[in-house]
Amino acid sequence: MAEPLNPGDDAAPGTPGTGEDVCPRCGGTGTIRDGECANCGGTGKVIEGIGGA
Repeated sequence: MAEPLNPGDDAAPGTPGTGEDVCPRCGGTGTIRDGECANCGGTGKVIEGIGGA
């Protein structure tokens, strides 16, 4: 079963041409103001496209 996407994800984990990066909203902590970061779903990581032209 595929992992659900978080709002900050560009694609599903494992998608070719993507990689993990630190969530820009919470700085990788997974929390904002003592609550779960909605951008990364509390993981502190987002999936983003890499490379590009």
